[in-house]
Amino acid sequence: MTGSPTAGPRATGPLRPADDGDLRRMLRWRNHPQVRAVSLTSHEIGPAEHAAWWSRVRVDPDRRVLVHLHDGEPAGVVTFAGLTSPDRALTWGFYLDIAGLDARGELLPAWLSLERAAIAYAFDTLGARTLGGETLAANRPVLALHRRFGFREVRRYERDIDGTPHQVVWTEKSRGR
Repeated sequence: MTGSPTAGPRATGPLRPADDGDLRRMLRWRNHPQVRAVSLTSHEIGPAEHAAWWSRVRVDPDRRVLVHLHDGEPAGVVTFAGLTSPDRALTWGFYLDIAGLDARGELLPAWLSLERAAIAYAFDTLGARTLGGETLAANRPVLALHRRFGFREVRRYERDIDGTPHQVVWTEKSRGR
């Protein structure tokens, strides 16, 4: 994001720019055990580490952090990187408010809404030619949803996560696919 994260108009749709007021909720959602279990870093993130990440990402022109709104309420986070790449090959990631959405019986609808909104934002707003991301091979529900939304598996590789090797799947979607 360039400039102040709170500058400019706020989005009224399903995605809006994250701002300082979102920090505590983003950290709580990211540290949920189910989110950590399928993340590429699984340790519990402390407030200082989270603040350091935010201070870097909020001013990085190559990255964007958005909050997903489900029924008008903050429900998840979507991250994009590669915004300055000349070939417009973006990478993305996301996580949801597992506890809150599950308690309201809205986890699946919010997840579908987030994926749909993130894909539209990447291609329509950010001008991506491709959108790709890493998913742990054991995270079959996410891989199945990505396939449902037109992502294809490009490659598999091993990655060290907190000292343990894990198989990772790179999936990718091209504009118009």
